[in-house]
Amino acid sequence: MYAVIQTGGKQYRVAEGEILRVELLEKELKEAFTFDRVLLVDNEGELKVGKPTLEGATVSAEVICHDRRKKVFIFKKKRTTTYQRTQGHRQGYTEVRITGIQA
Repeated sequence: MYAVIQTGGKQYRVAEGEILRVELLEKELKEAFTFDRVLLVDNEGELKVGKPTLEGATVSAEVICHDRRKKVFIFKKKRTTTYQRTQGHRQGYTEVRITGIQA
């Protein structure tokens, strides 16, 4: 059984027991919560598709940790004017464990 959920402007295919990294959520560690924007559920060949979301379908999850990804470097340079700029960015994420799918 798997589902497709939407969070943080992205869509993820999830199954029960999976660990998933999503955009940063304002949740506490070990807190249980639900994703209510479920787009699709497949229950052993029985496919349910929402328009755009499924009514009454939820995916339960638990927060494992909050962290930041590897640093991405942004480098700008113009050849003849001695212009150089270096900038870095680390995107935050929340790691969650999928505990159940209700359809």
